[in-house]
Amino acid sequence: MILGPVSRRSGPGGAPRRTRRGHFPWVSLPRERLLDTRICDLGLRIEGTELEVRIAQLDAELERRGFVFRPHFWLSDEWFCPDGIPGVAIPFYLAHPRLKRLEHAHMLEVEGGTHPSCMRLLRHETGHALVNAYRVHRRRGWREHFGDPGQKYPDTYLPKPYSKRYVIHLDDWYAQSHPHEDWAETFAVWLKPNSGWRTRYRGWSALRKLEYVDALMDEIKAVPPRVRSRRRVTPARTLRLTLREYYAGKQSRYGTDYPEFYDRHLLRLFSNDAQHRRNEPASLYIRRTRVEVTGIVSRWTFEYRYRIDLVVREMMRRCDKLDLHVVRDDRRMKLDFVSCLTMIVMNYLHSGKFMVAL
Repeated sequence: MILGPVSRRSGPGGAPRRTRRGHFPWVSLPRERLLDTRICDLGLRIEGTELEVRIAQLDAELERRGFVFRPHFWLSDEWFCPDGIPGVAIPFYLAHPRLKRLEHAHMLEVEGGTHPSCMRLLRHETGHALVNAYRVHRRRGWREHFGDPGQKYPDTYLPKPYSKRYVIHLDDWYAQSHPHEDWAETFAVWLKPNSGWRTRYRGWSALRKLEYVDALMDEIKAVPPRVRSRRRVTPARTLRLTLREYYAGKQSRYGTDYPEFYDRHLLRLFSNDAQHRRNEPASLYIRRTRVEVTGIVSRWTFEYRYRIDLVVREMMRRCDKLDLHVVRDDRRMKLDFVSCLTMIVMNYLHSGKFMVAL
């Protein structure tokens, strides 16, 4: 339901009109009222936003490589490239600063919210779109380098951080999750200007994949794509969920409801009592000591530092959510932090939670 000035200024189909270039009436709504706005009623579009500039940069990168292919883009509920469609969906919240702030408030991060991270994702998703446009995954060479494209996507995967079989582009060693993601990550590294991939991956078996991409792209770049569909799947203008419903579902899907034992131990380590509100936020304390503490825990648990750091990042996000602050900053505090982190890491080791969710 649209409330207040938004409903009075709605255009055809209930979408709010802009009162001036780049301005929407819902921008000034209090958060609680904004959350009751349906996504389809936000009236968002890519044109005139920073997304348009970043897509133009991607187009320029493709042009410099000599491609005739260009993916099409639209706003939706998340980043994805639909199967068989040579286009890319971009999360609607990236189309306006107010919505980016709302995303951060609910999810504690904004995927693609900065220029570098957005370009990484655009290059990655363009790799998927190119597969759909040219069906290169049907080639024997593609399968020999990346594996079976028909392999079922797993619910989780366990990355090997020191593997040299895969490029490193997105977080969590995403290339290791599935053959299609291996391709998209390899393509993204290849496409990025001045990436120096020949030098960066010298001595890695991943270099053979990059060289395959280089040769294959040289072969098809001037060829019109076989699939030219401009279809858009679940565009934002059709999403009838309110922002409140959207974030309730997203938080549930991405597991932001933490187990009671997790909160219980964080509340023992830090405090949300009003008398400590002027003290250093717990997340900042963890960030300040994370390198030293992660090293200690890694040494005694024999676990990879990167996996321990996944736990540390979750701890920081959860501390912010619970509004926790440091009670004291001394040697005993650090010892308690080491003990708490070790306990959580050992629990993760025994429960299998170090698997990365897709």
